[in-house]
Amino acid sequence: MSTAAPALEISGLTKSFGTTRALDAVDLVVEAGTVHCVLGENGAGKSTLCHVVGGSLTPDEGGLRLYGTPYSPRRPADALAAGIAMVHQHFSLVPTLTVGENLRLLRLRDLPRRVARVREEYGLELDLDARVDELPVGVRQRAEIVKALLREPRLLVLDEPTGVLGPSETDALLATCRRIAGAGHAVVLVTHKLGEVARAGDAATVLRGGRVSGGGPLTELPPERLVPLMIGRPADALDAGLAGTIGLAPEGSSPADGDPRPDAATAHGRTGAALRLRDVGVRRPDGTSALDGIRLDVGFGEIVGIAGVEGNGQSELMALLGGSLTPGEGRVELDGRDVTRAGPRERSRAGLGVVPEDRLHEGCVPHLPVADNLFLGRLQGFRRYGALLDRRAMARAADAVLTEHGVRADGPGALMSSLSGGNQQKVVLARELALDPLICLAAAQPTRGLDIGAVAAVHSRIRDAAAAGTGVLVVSSELSELLALCDRIVVAYRGELLGPVDPSEPGARERIGALMLGAPTPRPGEDGARPAGAVR
Repeated sequence: MSTAAPALEISGLTKSFGTTRALDAVDLVVEAGTVHCVLGENGAGKSTLCHVVGGSLTPDEGGLRLYGTPYSPRRPADALAAGIAMVHQHFSLVPTLTVGENLRLLRLRDLPRRVARVREEYGLELDLDARVDELPVGVRQRAEIVKALLREPRLLVLDEPTGVLGPSETDALLATCRRIAGAGHAVVLVTHKLGEVARAGDAATVLRGGRVSGGGPLTELPPERLVPLMIGRPADALDAGLAGTIGLAPEGSSPADGDPRPDAATAHGRTGAALRLRDVGVRRPDGTSALDGIRLDVGFGEIVGIAGVEGNGQSELMALLGGSLTPGEGRVELDGRDVTRAGPRERSRAGLGVVPEDRLHEGCVPHLPVADNLFLGRLQGFRRYGALLDRRAMARAADAVLTEHGVRADGPGALMSSLSGGNQQKVVLARELALDPLICLAAAQPTRGLDIGAVAAVHSRIRDAAAAGTGVLVVSSELSELLALCDRIVVAYRGELLGPVDPSEPGARERIGALMLGAPTPRPGEDGARPAGAVR
């Protein structure tokens, strides 16, 4: 290790919001030439720490030093001038501009050269002519990362950057982190995925309740020792599916092994399809096909997963199910009822719960209180004298939901925008699970940005919903998550659904991986390869 000054020194950092102390006397040292991982549960203070380093929040107490020099940013421009680039959980791109127009806002003289260098060195491809608001969330995240790298930073801070990236993009990003560290600069990587910590990190700091609960060189802290620092429980207390989702299971193993599921067709006594898609087609604004005549049934009590690299139609499928996108052709049925042209409110009342991939912009109203977001669409249940809302009754009901789902918030009156990303996700999921009736739940990236304990709770609630007879459709970039949860998995590839694959069959992981690349694969026991075909 170099004897030069650390890239970043934080001492006694304290930050409060009202009665909530987000950071409490935090000390942290990031050495130059290293990747330093910051871990912790939702609400542990990780994002607040990032905002302080990035200049968008001012600490109440404590100090920072950057490469040995006192550093006291008062605005994000100060961080940029000091050579710090940030990638936050929530995107900063202007949605109505193209990717290229957003990059030109950086006012870099040699922008074309820098874009070409990032593409060549890190394998991060972008369509500069695409409008940001028409891009899948994973591609928007990629654009944010490219935007940060164009500044050639000496300290790069990444707040949960891989949650919306596919496996190959995640590999490329982690390799990018190593290259930046290898050039003598430093990276702060905030992540819940312990597999990423082991692959990319040199050291780690764990936050718990706003305080440092432990840390040090990763040569002395294997993932199994990081888990109790984060959640207060040993790693061997985690089930195989959860261990695989956070990156603790062996790479070649299947979390579904030894995890028997009830027969989805008989566990609840209902037959038929909770959700049925027939020959559904959707075209993008540029005329290309986003969904190409897909057919899919989700049975009552069945959990169906959709795997695939971002940008293969998953975003359009979720927008279609949520009612914000109407198909150009085909039919959508919910328990036999045609809801193809139904709006979001009508679908919710019919029993279709949707957890969108972009929770902040599509799943909630950030400037409204948590209670209002929990009961959107059900406010009539709290009305008095026709028009007035019984706020006390709403607060009591919201308090019970927050406790049940482990949401960390400064009460039901707190604004949604004040919650961490993971806690926002918990609120959105809790709202959709509370629909009565709940015929089908469609959830995109349901555990994105959640800590280990919250992931376990979400998995449990999804299984409980299926056991009660609800059909469940899960779209996830986490293959281990799908293998752990699902009765069958289909793969989104260029607007089609390929498969299905039984998660318990030998070689399921490898077969899904091949389908994600569009390769024909044989089923177990078959000779030779053949196309998987669209799900019928």
